[in-house]
Amino acid sequence: MDWTQRSVLVTGAGGFIGSHLVEALVCQGAKVTAFLHYNSRNDLGMLRYVDRALLQHVRVYFGDLRDIEAVRRAMTGTQIVFHLGALIGIPYSYVHPQDVVQTNVIGTLNVLLAARDLGVERVVHTSTSEVYGTAQYVPIDENHPLQGQSPYAASKIGADKLVESFYLSFGLPISTVRPFNTYGPRQSARAVIPTIIVQALTSDRLRLGALHPTRDFNYVTDTVKGFIAAAMSEATIGEVVNIGSGQEISIGDLARKICKLLGREFVVEIEDDRLRPPASEVERLLADNSKAQRIMNWAPEVPLEKGLEWTIEWIKRHLALYHAERYVI
Repeated sequence: MDWTQRSVLVTGAGGFIGSHLVEALVCQGAKVTAFLHYNSRNDLGMLRYVDRALLQHVRVYFGDLRDIEAVRRAMTGTQIVFHLGALIGIPYSYVHPQDVVQTNVIGTLNVLLAARDLGVERVVHTSTSEVYGTAQYVPIDENHPLQGQSPYAASKIGADKLVESFYLSFGLPISTVRPFNTYGPRQSARAVIPTIIVQALTSDRLRLGALHPTRDFNYVTDTVKGFIAAAMSEATIGEVVNIGSGQEISIGDLARKICKLLGREFVVEIEDDRLRPPASEVERLLADNSKAQRIMNWAPEVPLEKGLEWTIEWIKRHLALYHAERYVI
């Protein structure tokens, strides 16, 4: 697909992955509308770290995914929609499940209704590896059972099933991308890798939650290439596709790897506030990415250690954004 002058809407454009996706699409010549959650400060979120010369070519639209008219107006004239907008904090979902469900489920419904009614050529919907819950087998392929081990995971399962229903009921040309744990520059301290890096740069102790669970970490540029590859492949329509590295590492080993890269040693403390409820903890995630390789010619390119080095360097330059002493949910 030639992206030159293609009209694209990205929801959640001010977020970590969304800002990188907007940047990549503009670089390829797309006409991008960035849908951001309204705030009185006109805060662009992570888009403020996109080169200003590129950002000049982006139409910024403030609204709320729960407002169908705002979504419809933003989407009018759009050919391709990348739907990344969501509330993604798992600890936040324990505290405010209704907010998470309204944004992630009703917000997704509004995107689907607008796309159907406006005749959008393609929608790429964002799922999450959290919908699998603790792995019943590894590597996890797209046929793995879905388990709502947190209100966030349940909300994303609901959104994914709405997507499936709009494809089967209305023939909406939609692809579901299921990223595993994406990391990289611009990620907030809500995620474990920035949490470890920031604490390691500012303290002699690391305050973490459970150390034994494993995760499959994928560098953000690889994830973004997965989104774009999904939009370009006809074979992904009506399908769910995992985007993961195909490698796993425990949180404890991850912390040790980051400390080694920094050339320092740390005392690790387990804080109860950072632990999930026992039955809610996802113990193991490891992606089977063979479907992505087969139907859209995608494979990860950035090794974990190299990606961590790049992420450390970015956080060092933007350390004022983070508050190591505070647990961010």
